Parts: sequence; structure tokens; C-alpha cells
Amino acid sequence: MRIIVFSIILHWLIVLGCSPLFVGIINRVKAVISGRRGPSIFQPYFDLFRLMQKQQIYSRTTTWVFRATPAIVLASMLCVALIVPFGKIAAPIRFSGDIILVAYILALARFFMIISALDTGYSMEGMGASREAFFSCLAELVLFMNFITLAILVKKVSLSQMIGSDVPLLWSTVGAVLIMVVVSFFVVLLTENCRIPIDDPETHLELTMIHEVMILDNSGVDLAYILYASAIKLFIFAAILVPIIIPFKTGILWSDMCVFFAGMTGLALLIGLVESGMARLKLNRVRNFLLIAFALAFFGFIVTLWRI
Repeated sequence: MRIIVFSIILHWLIVLGCSPLFVGIINRVKAVISGRRGPSIFQPYFDLFRLMQKQQIYSRTTTWVFRATPAIVLASMLCVALIVPFGKIAAPIRFSGDIILVAYILALARFFMIISALDTGYSMEGMGASREAFFSCLAELVLFMNFITLAILVKKVSLSQMIGSDVPLLWSTVGAVLIMVVVSFFVVLLTENCRIPIDDPETHLELTMIHEVMILDNSGVDLAYILYASAIKLFIFAAILVPIIIPFKTGILWSDMCVFFAGMTGLALLIGLVESGMARLKLNRVRNFLLIAFALAFFGFIVTLWRI
């Protein structure tokens, strides 16, 4: 029991401590590429600390749904973090079929974000909620297709085993399938976390925003919770993708963790480069972008079945 409690605390310390830094590295890369000095990589910590000291302001239109959503979303991301292994550190919660639990906890957080935006009674937030629901439906198809492909490859349906020690043996035999999985999952990462080219987290044009327009009425601690949950979600998706891209295991704790965090840093650099080199897609083209990702995931699934 003590080992489980220690593992849970360690997981939460990693995700709470490193997720804002992950966002800070992305923002720093974007600033350097654009020729600006930019903020420090630790700026997200300062922003969260400042928001924690501010008071929430609630509209008379909102109900308990709006007030409870930030805490529910943050708690959901912390629960998902317990199912995802971080390098050599195993997930505290792991069982056969836990990938379904991961998908539905993410869906629960998204559901409350959508109804919270509708609860404000602001038409712009309602538009953002409808876009979030539509694009998430397409992203979930890609996510489940990739999970199914990995489950068939390793013959396990636990996330810890799907991105664990069995993956290195597969690159030499089904490398083409894993490439399609990695590319399509990277698109899911950008979509689920509202990054360019799907959405721009720094835009202030309400007509084109998706996620940011949904949280316009949040303030103070509530806004800090939502921003923290967004950073944790991005970190979790990256933690799932990195072991597939860099599946090297030495068996030594410190060296494997160094490889993991090096991969996380490299992925943050890649996201920053993508956001610096691409423009935000028009809303009517985001659907085609996600359909291409689904096609890649589907072809990977078909090739996997054919090899069986």
C-alpha cells in the first residue's frame, strides 16, 4: 500500500511540476523562431501563481456547472496521469482495458468544458463548444484506431504494456505501421490540445477560437485550474507518444528517465517548430486534416490485420 501511495504522489509531482515547463519550452521556441526574445520557459509557473492569487468573478447567468467545471477538469487530468507511465516509472493504476478508461475520462472533462461554455449563455462560447464537440468526435476516431492498432501489435490492451517494453521489438518488423500511428497520433495531440494548425492558443479573435473562447468567462483560480489542466493534458499526450518514438530501454532508472525527458524536450521543440512554420487552418479545412489522420490510422490498422 505504501508503494502505491508513493507511486501516486511521485506521478502527480512529475506531471504537476513538469507540465507548465513543457508549455514554456514550446512558447520559448516559437518566440526564438519569430525573432523575439520571448518569455522565460518558467513563465507558465508565474502566470499560474498570479492567477491563484486572484478572485473569481461569476456571471448571474451561470449555475453550479460553470463553477464546478474547472475542478472537475483538473481532477480528470490528474486521474488520467495515474494510468500513463512516465519513462521507467510505471503507472500506479494499470489493468487490462485501461485505455478505454483513459479515453472516457478525457471525454468526461471535455463534456463538462462544453456544458460549462453553454452555461454562460454567451453565443461565442456556444460556437466554440460546438466546434470543440465536432472536432473531438473526429479526433476520438483516430485515437481509438491507434489504440486498437497498438493493442493488436503487442496483443495487450493495457496502456502500460502498449507503450512499454514490447514496442522496441516492433520497429524492425512493422516500422511502417508505427510511423502511421505516430503521425496520426501527433495530429490528435495537436487537436486535443488546441494547438496550431487546429487552433491558436494565443489568438484573441472570438470568431476563430475554439478552446480559448470557451473559457472567456473564467477568471482567478478557476482559470488557473483550466490552464493547469490543459498543460497536464498536453504533457500526458506527449508522454504517450514519446515511448513509441523513442522505445529504447536500458533497464537503469536514471538513464531511462533521462531518455524520456530528452524525448519530451525534443517533442516540445517539434511542436514549437510546427506552430512557427504553419498557419492556422481555416475551420472548414480542419475536418479534412483530421480525416487524413484517420486515413493514416485506418491504413495502419488494415496493414496490421493483413500481417496477422
